[in-house]
Amino acid sequence: MVNMTTITKMQEMKLSTMAAAFQKQLEDPAFQTLSFEERVGLMIDQEWTTRKNNPMNRLMKGAGFTVPRACVENIEYVPERKLDKNLITTLSTCNYIREHHNVILLGPTGSGKTYIGCALGISAVRNFMKVKYVRLPELLTELAIARASNTFPKVIQQYQNHQLKNVFKMGFLTVPQPIFESFMCHSKVSGCKKVICQVLQIIIL
Repeated sequence: MVNMTTITKMQEMKLSTMAAAFQKQLEDPAFQTLSFEERVGLMIDQEWTTRKNNPMNRLMKGAGFTVPRACVENIEYVPERKLDKNLITTLSTCNYIREHHNVILLGPTGSGKTYIGCALGISAVRNFMKVKYVRLPELLTELAIARASNTFPKVIQQYQNHQLKNVFKMGFLTVPQPIFESFMCHSKVSGCKKVICQVLQIIIL
């Protein structure tokens, strides 16, 4: 009864992971061989890990990566790709974001631009930066609708809240000049950095 009361109090204090760990210790005889300090340490470690991971999980979910398991550690540096491992390692530190630089990834279809772009974005999430992955056609459609409905500043503000905008587009694109100018203007003001996968060939109307 005392143990169940303790678990309930932990849950009320929003220590749900610690409560679950305590419940597991009560049910598993193997934990009885550990000292009191060791058992408490294990519960605190699990609670701490969960609290550290929750914000990162929210950032990952909000980013909307098409390759959510991409990571710079798994990038393949085969000779034909001509990738600079030292450069990618440097980019993974996210200093280019802090220093307000952009990254453009160039290459033919199927060369892995999307994967690398997502990997760099996920590196930013690992540094607890707010990232947004979006395809350029969808972004411009959203901006066009926002402009027509007089909600353009609100939509731009939402994108300004992200430290890194991961923009992906393949091929040619026609962009109305007002949308292009407004987007570029707000991008400069916001200080958001962009990882652009493939060259954007933009025709101003």
